[in-house]
Amino acid sequence: MGMTPTDYRTQLQALLPPGDAWPRRADALLTKLLAALAEELARVDARSEQLLGEALPESALELLADWERVVGLPDACSAELATTVAERRQNVVSILTQQGGSSRAWFIAFAARLGYAVEIDEFRPFVAGLSHCGDRLLGGHAVRHTWRVRVSGARYTPFRTGSSQCGDRLGKLTRAEDLECRLKRLKQAHTNLIVSYEGA
Repeated sequence: MGMTPTDYRTQLQALLPPGDAWPRRADALLTKLLAALAEELARVDARSEQLLGEALPESALELLADWERVVGLPDACSAELATTVAERRQNVVSILTQQGGSSRAWFIAFAARLGYAVEIDEFRPFVAGLSHCGDRLLGGHAVRHTWRVRVSGARYTPFRTGSSQCGDRLGKLTRAEDLECRLKRLKQAHTNLIVSYEGA
């Protein structure tokens, strides 16, 4: 909790030298001057406490645009998609906390951080001696480099008191366009990515 104007006025009066030239009465002109200075000091103190919340992107509001600039947002994957404050914060945090990977589990966890539940299918060709009667014929050896991300339902972003702001929609359903764009950026260059959608 920051200091009040009264606290600052008391401190300023305590710094005055002793003597009749430096009155401390409530109706003295010097006390009124110190009270005005104390108001500004208390305002700056309260403002600095508010800015502590801007130090983390999860709670940033005034400095959110600066956080976005630092991480290179909006980019091609989020320019038209992240419209609410909560979505913009989520994009910044996901970029700052992202670690690389190429496993199925990593891509599933990556999608979950963006708010999507996905399943990943990896394909393999029918190979005599390894495959069994009844296995699907998925194609030749090139199919080894094809994988499918199945997205379960559309993403719902609710309005939340404290993190949303006036003007945001009460709820928003979106396709996984941001996920598709990011997966295409992150996938290994020699692979083919298929994104499919399923009911929630």
